[in-house]
Amino acid sequence: MAGLGPLEIGLIILAVLLLFGYKKLPDASRSLGRSLRIFKGEMKGMKDDDVRTRDAARTTPVRGQVLPAAPSEGERLEAEARAAEARAAELRARAAGQAGAPDSSR
Repeated sequence: MAGLGPLEIGLIILAVLLLFGYKKLPDASRSLGRSLRIFKGEMKGMKDDDVRTRDAARTTPVRGQVLPAAPSEGERLEAEARAAEARAAELRARAAGQAGAPDSSR
């Protein structure tokens, strides 16, 4: 596709004149210029906010509780095994205590 030639540009200008009318065209152009100026100002404000947020995030110290590192898989499994062994010993002791005691249900 080729760019816009003089004929196409002339047709676009004619369509704009017919669409807006001769008297409303300056007002429409002025309104478009204001809108673009507001848009550019808002975009600049957003960029400034991003820079301020990024700088604040880099320089703001984090206060709060420091959490210990999560245990590794091996440490977690060892802790579970110790807990299971303790529970098994407790159940064996309870079963031995009940086996040696006289049966009170008769």
